Amino acid sequence: MKLKTLSIAMMSLAVPGLAVADELLEMQKDENNWVMPAGNYSNTRYSELTQINKDNVKDLNMAWSFSTGVLRGHEGNALVIDGTMYVHTPFPNIVFALDLNNDGAIKWKYEPKQNYDETVPVMCCDTVNRGLSYGDGKIFLNQADTTLVALNAADGSVVWSDKRDDPKLGATSTAAAHVFKDKVLVGISGGEFGVRGYIQAYDLDGNVKYKAYSTGPDEEMLVDPNKTMSMLKPVGKDSSLKTWQGDQWKIGGGTTWGWYSYDPDLNMFYYGNGNPSTWNPVQRPGDNKWSMSLWGRDLDTGMAKWVYQMTPYDEWDYDGVNEVVLVDQKVKGKMHKTAVHFDRNGFGYTMDRVTGELLVAEKFDPAVNWSNGVNLKTGRHDRVAKYSTARNGEDVNTTGICPAALGSKDQQPSAYSPRTGLHYVPTNHVCMDYEPFEVEYVAGQPYVGATLSMFPAPGGTHLGNFIAWDSREGKIVWSNPERFSVWSGALATAADVVFYGTLEGYLKAVDAQTGRELWRFKTPSGVIGNVNTYKHEGKQYISVLSGVGGWAGIGMAIPSLENDTDGLGAVGAYKSLSSWTNLGGVLSVFSL
Repeated sequence: MKLKTLSIAMMSLAVPGLAVADELLEMQKDENNWVMPAGNYSNTRYSELTQINKDNVKDLNMAWSFSTGVLRGHEGNALVIDGTMYVHTPFPNIVFALDLNNDGAIKWKYEPKQNYDETVPVMCCDTVNRGLSYGDGKIFLNQADTTLVALNAADGSVVWSDKRDDPKLGATSTAAAHVFKDKVLVGISGGEFGVRGYIQAYDLDGNVKYKAYSTGPDEEMLVDPNKTMSMLKPVGKDSSLKTWQGDQWKIGGGTTWGWYSYDPDLNMFYYGNGNPSTWNPVQRPGDNKWSMSLWGRDLDTGMAKWVYQMTPYDEWDYDGVNEVVLVDQKVKGKMHKTAVHFDRNGFGYTMDRVTGELLVAEKFDPAVNWSNGVNLKTGRHDRVAKYSTARNGEDVNTTGICPAALGSKDQQPSAYSPRTGLHYVPTNHVCMDYEPFEVEYVAGQPYVGATLSMFPAPGGTHLGNFIAWDSREGKIVWSNPERFSVWSGALATAADVVFYGTLEGYLKAVDAQTGRELWRFKTPSGVIGNVNTYKHEGKQYISVLSGVGGWAGIGMAIPSLENDTDGLGAVGAYKSLSSWTNLGGVLSVFSL
């Protein structure tokens, strides 16, 4: 069934008073396509395709490639829907529709008009964009200047658009929009500029349905003091306001620039939010709720069912925005609908996604030293005093903190295989020195208040690992060291082959059971995009965007950053990256 026909058939089922039919719920079952950022609502980044397997993956070759014509960091991945591939770029956020039935010819191109001088200077960690979404015959682009655009999937014409925030105040967008059932969800970036984070929901016609803030009054957060739970207890009245000094929550961060997932059976969506503003913890005493938190919300109303704060009173910029992977599995002898999250703070969390119960919390990088562990009853960390930047104070350089601010894992999404029961996680193996200093809030100006230096974790020179993780027990099954951080999203397939990219530019295939490398190919630039797969005319393809940049590659993306502490500390740690790769935006597609 063609796209348009399917959309019309689905819409015809939307009778008033009945549940809205879910077009994407059916479309994601077609393994020939890749219809949403993570491939499915559960964020598993898993494909049932098996044509490329452990025996023949060594014969993979470049099938074709496409230059985006844009430099800077290329995060995210293409969509593939019934013979058309939709490709995005970093700022200026160009969208291409490529015709797979006609040798990849450009069917249409959309290039937004955005104000460079207003937008790019307030993009914290490169001009990245994490991709596109589809729904109701439309391609949704979340532009850097906070404009959400709905494009006609057939011809690229603008159906509707809405600019929801103001870059002059530091607000930008780097995340993909997410379409779940009849809603389009978008977040906001700008925690380093004192932006107050939120989720905004639209219907497919562009009408705003609700807005849920990360911090502030209960009614603005869409939190019910008696019904919203945290650690299986009601959060209580003013749960956020009580944990901030004065009106600091108004510039409190908690931005929402990561990946979202959705459980249609529960009609709940899940996401994490980011750091409190400023990075100087001395200036904002208290738990700073609900920054650094995981959320489970009702899709129709936006009301929070549960919330869990992973790093209360953050002292290190351990944003909680990373993906939440939805897996049904047995933990401690009991079946749970789980939500699995690999946090910047270095802990892998397994939650019950119905209730928000904390089931497992363990380090997924042994180098993590700021915390001895998590109390599963209270949910709180046993913090190590010597690594507390607040305790040590302003203008004091706290040394040897692991992980660094970019975390044991940043936004680069993991994959999960139901065949092995394992998660495949791209990670950082980086530590830091951190010196907070007093900073004054000025709208649209950096509100950081810390100087950082980053370096490899003790015991080696490698800056990354690619690991297999068992979220039922909270343990590493195998780990492959990498020269640099693994900043690419992973892909798992039913052939027990796992793919990921490296900052030097290699696309790699490994054995899902053992981690043994099966194949590698050097792409034109460093890979910070996410690997995906599709099938066209009977042949399976693997695709990935390469184009070095992002936080880890910011020193290459912006050559004027020369000091080790530039790029919020990343320039020094990754200075040798320029010996291995160069800038460039290319989509690379492989087949047998």
